[in-house]
Order: sequence, then structure tokens, then C-alpha cells
Amino acid sequence: MKVLMLGWEFPPHITGGLATACAGLCEGLHRHGVEVTFVIPRAHGDEDQRFARVIGCNEVEVDDEWTERELRRVSENEPGAATEREFVSWRAERESFVLPPHDAPRPSAYESPGALEAWLGSLAPRKGERWRVHADVRRERGEGAARTIERTEEVEVRRRARRRLEFTGRYGADLFGEVERYARCAAELARRETFDVIHAHDWMTFPAGIAAARASGKPLACHVHATEHDRSGDTPNTRIRDLEQLGLDHAERVVCVSHYTAQKLQRHYRVAEDKLRVVHNAVNKGEQARALGSERHIPEPVVLFLGRVTYQKGPDYFLEAAARVVAVEPRVKFVMVGSGDMLPKMVERAARMGLARHVHFTGFLTGADVERVYSMADIYVMPSVSEPFGISPLEALALDVPVIVSRQSGVSEVLRNALKVDFWDVQDIANKILALLRYPALREHLLDAGRDEVRAMSWDERAGVLARVYHELAPA
Repeated sequence: MKVLMLGWEFPPHITGGLATACAGLCEGLHRHGVEVTFVIPRAHGDEDQRFARVIGCNEVEVDDEWTERELRRVSENEPGAATEREFVSWRAERESFVLPPHDAPRPSAYESPGALEAWLGSLAPRKGERWRVHADVRRERGEGAARTIERTEEVEVRRRARRRLEFTGRYGADLFGEVERYARCAAELARRETFDVIHAHDWMTFPAGIAAARASGKPLACHVHATEHDRSGDTPNTRIRDLEQLGLDHAERVVCVSHYTAQKLQRHYRVAEDKLRVVHNAVNKGEQARALGSERHIPEPVVLFLGRVTYQKGPDYFLEAAARVVAVEPRVKFVMVGSGDMLPKMVERAARMGLARHVHFTGFLTGADVERVYSMADIYVMPSVSEPFGISPLEALALDVPVIVSRQSGVSEVLRNALKVDFWDVQDIANKILALLRYPALREHLLDAGRDEVRAMSWDERAGVLARVYHELAPA
């Protein structure tokens, strides 16, 4: 079995749990005899290729087809007098691309099933064109007559060239442009690579998955790690949501990281139940123990928040619970690790709440620094408003840190030995933090049982479930 896997990041270039999950699945699939070609927007040359062949779209040459349409007006004076001869021409050039610009007409994602598919199928190279218009003026002095003769000519030339497109691989201002270019490269790779199944991770790669499926005729599986409704609540970015819907409509199988996510896809994206398959995340035990021997430098109890500081992760509820704990146990320190659009507000809010001496903000951390923070923590709290899965509680348990997780998370489906809360119930979060600090027996029970749970969660086992999904799409 060979798989063309489409993702946005891959170790060691990691910005969140998506890359960790992709790498874990590739390692597990390798042990199940599945060959993975993993496509990312930009390769840096240092990607871990032990379990997958990694290709960067910045290394792929694509056909760059464009049209030059020239309208030329020639004005000539009648011979016999000194006149000025004028040539004015207009040239318009455009690039073909898979997706239209944001302001291009498109059907609502809530129209009847098949409307988005019909719209995508109707897109031709001239739909959604981006034009660069040039006006060239040339004048020649010469002999002419008093009468002017005007002539207009129209010429259209189609040109093709091979070139490499530009990618940063980041989630920057040109993200939608990179999504479009990524899809072009994926179609090119699909025409020249040999594989049985296409596997696309999250919305950035869904257009590429569709393009690759059309170019190769191979089946498409879309993997949902998070939805726009998870990230943005009741105010989703409609452009992202439409791309999610488009991919889910085209996929023959939809892989979800939890039953929680599967239910959300049925509710918000009209995905048929028979297309859905649940493959829970796991934890990479090969890197679990490196920080266990780290020296602890903080004598006070430490409560940890680790993740993107965004609405989805519930950092404001973490601060509200911290205020209630500090009112009872002033020695407790709270650490918020991560970056995101809410970070400046959280720093200001902590100051207004009188928590400046109790809450520490580290910013974004990676690798050994993350493990070092886990090793210093006494409790890990994940108060997510909506969390499709959440790998970090597994990582915390693997490093002997008891966890408190919101019931609004996929990981709560697989963790029996964690304290569970509703994200909005900040008093309950505070009470459970205090209980773990005050009752060592409770802490030890959760850790002993939690270690056994984590040991049973392996990427090998998860990859085996995923391999069965591949065989449903491409039977041997």
C-alpha cells in the first residue's frame, strides 16, 4: 500500500499538535508496511525522513500556463506631411489556479448537497483570473498626410513554461495564496507519483487533495484534526469553512480524531455517518522520558497551561480558576505556555486581576523546553472550549503530571484517569486543582493508572486502524 499524504508541517518544523500527529502516524504506518510520500508546502532539507519520503512543493516544477491578449491601436497620418505615428498596445497576463479569489461568486456552503461540487467542476482556467495589465506607448516621427488612419488588431497567444512556485510554509498573510499554489503542485505530483490512496490533513490541504484525486483518479481520505467551528466558535471564517465543506463533500472517507469531532461534522457539515471513521491520537513514547531527570528550580506548586493562547483553548477560564486558587493557596504559581491572538489580552487581564506575581507567560516553546516545563509542573490543565482531541494531556501523563481536562474535548473519550470539568465551570476547575495539591493519594492514583492508559496508546495501534481505512478505499 502506497499513500500520498498531504500536510502543512512536519518535524522538526512544528507549530502545534498537527505535525506531531502526522509524524506519529507515518512512523506507525511504516511498521504496518505502508509507504508514505508526505507533501509539505516548503521543505528545509532537515525533515525527519526515516518513516516517510518528504517532498516540499517549493521543489516541484509545475506547468505555468498563461494567456497574452494584445489589443493594438495603430494611428497613421496620410503621407505628405510631418506627423507623429503612435502605437498603443495593451497586454493582459494571468495565471491559472485552482481556487477563485475571495470576492468571486460561489454558492453558499448551506445549499443543497452537490452544489459546491458542481461549482468546483464549473471552474475553467478563465474563471477567477488575476490580471496584470500593461499599457505600452510608442511614438515615431515621420512624414505623413493630413488624414489619420486608425486600425485595431487583436492577438491572443497561449504560453506554457515550467517553474517552481514560492512557499513559506507558514500561516501568514498569504495563506490562501499558498493553499492555491499547494493544490497546483499536488496535482502535478499526483500525475507523476505512484500511490493507491490520497490522505489530506485539515482544510489547508483539502483543495490539494481534490486536485490530486482529479489528476490521478485515486480515492481521497480527508483527516479532520480541528474544524473552524472549534477554532472560532459561533463566528467561523466562512472562507475556511467553505473549503472544509468542499473537502468533506469530495472525500470518500473522513477520518476524525474523536467521536466528539465526528458528531460535530454530522451536525455542522452534513457528513454522512457511513463516511466517518474515528482514529484517536496517541503519544510518542520514544521521547517521553528525556525530561524526567530535570532539576526543579521552583519550590512552589506549579499549575501548567500549554497550547495556543486562543479562544478555542480557554486561556481566560484558566486565569479565572487561578484567581480562585490563589485566594485560598497564595503560594501556587500558574504558567501559561504558548502564543496566540489572545496572549496580550491575557497578560493585561492577569495584571488587572492582581495575578501578576502568580501567573508567568513564557511565550511559544518547542522541543526540550516544553519537556522541561512539564517536568517542573505539578498539575496540567486543559480548559478547552472545543478540542477535537488534545495530545498534550497524554504528554503530561507520560511525564508524570496529573491532568485536568474539559469534557468538551476528544481526549476525554480515551482518558479515564483524568479529572474532568466543563470549561466554563471555573470554580470546579479551581476545586480540582486544590484537591490534587492537598491530597497526594489522589494524585498518585491518577498517575499510576494514567501511566497504564498512556502505555496502551501507541501510534502503531492507531496506524493499524488507519491502514484498514486505506484498504476500504483501495482493496488489494
